[in-house]
Amino acid sequence: MTALGFLYPGHSAEDDYPRMEQMLGSDVRLQVVHTDIGEDAHRVDALLEMGAAPRLAAGVEELRLSGAEAVVWACTSASFVFGWEGAHDQVRELARAAGLPASSTSFAFAHAVREVGAVRVAVAATYPEDVAAHFSAFLKASGVEVVSTRGSGIVTAAEVGTWGRDEVLALARDGDHPDAQAVLLPDTALHTAAYVADLESELGKPVLTANQVTVWEALRLAGRRVNAPSLGHLFTKEPLVQVKG
Repeated sequence: MTALGFLYPGHSAEDDYPRMEQMLGSDVRLQVVHTDIGEDAHRVDALLEMGAAPRLAAGVEELRLSGAEAVVWACTSASFVFGWEGAHDQVRELARAAGLPASSTSFAFAHAVREVGAVRVAVAATYPEDVAAHFSAFLKASGVEVVSTRGSGIVTAAEVGTWGRDEVLALARDGDHPDAQAVLLPDTALHTAAYVADLESELGKPVLTANQVTVWEALRLAGRRVNAPSLGHLFTKEPLVQVKG
């Protein structure tokens, strides 16, 4: 059994996690602990407060007691707004507080883009344009070329959490770009676990979504690789074979 821990801000699309646990179809357990978000607003000042170290540290004891082998801050916006270096500091503080390998959804996207072999990506965000631009800047700092960024102007996670399949498909279609090798949907408040296969079929390319990459990142930290095609191209790589020479 591999137990993975997630610090999830508030309540929006956390039911993606038990759904993904079922879709993984293996001995993987996903433990979600909710953090206090303060003000629910996709606004830089509110996001910096949401991702502050004391807020994250408050949830780590419960994850430790659950037997988690790794922890991921399951929030994109309240990690990338700290910038490339600041997001690294955030993860280091989380690892120190938890005593576990740690990461965040923002780094999960950077790692997942490489995993699917993409160099050029399009960002289809629920956020206001200025917040979406921070995510694009973060990706560029990681070495990814962002060919287009589209924001949707949604201010609260609560509103994003009400979106269904049609809205998610429209978001991805509208945010796609012919030069993009993958499309990124960066909000963990957005329900996407049930739609990843549909999104990739519709766009004909890998689609990376926030909760999907967050779980993949936790598996990566724990040294696990799970083949689960229903969760998209990201989960279709076979386990690595270590060759001793």
